[in-house]
Amino acid sequence: MNRSELDAKLQELGITNEMVKACKLPFQKEPEDLIDAGIDYYGRKQKLAACANKAWVEMHASAKTDGHDIKIISAFRSIEYQCNLISKKLAQGQTIHEILRTNAIPGHSEHHSGRALDLHSGNGTPLDESFEKEPAFFWLTENAGKFKFYLSYPEKNDYGIIYEPWHWCYRD
Repeated sequence: MNRSELDAKLQELGITNEMVKACKLPFQKEPEDLIDAGIDYYGRKQKLAACANKAWVEMHASAKTDGHDIKIISAFRSIEYQCNLISKKLAQGQTIHEILRTNAIPGHSEHHSGRALDLHSGNGTPLDESFEKEPAFFWLTENAGKFKFYLSYPEKNDYGIIYEPWHWCYRD
């Protein structure tokens, strides 16, 4: 999707130029080196950028050795996928302002970079704040940095995104 196609799609979704300018999240370019990252919690194939996948495999193995079976809920998402996700939520009656508290403006999601992971330990509801009480979350807070993964949206973050203890991003 080129920039003019994206701009047209954003307008169609009700995302104004002012909203894009006010967005504190950087634009994320989709990677060219996506590779298979395995099967997620729901049985879907996932992809990551090669560097993030290597780090994920190492981090996942380390967590498993320490007794934590951390699963991927979501990895790479294309800009088009993000547009469709927002479109579905609009069709369900959510407002664009409600949606943008939990979903980044298409083009600005870390998932577009192929470096972001939404994670779950198999306990509780996926993509829920209760993940912060799971032993796997404590393990991630203590160990993810060793693999260059960081919590992107802590409580009261500067991006205006809700607290997402499940969302971790690889940064070189």
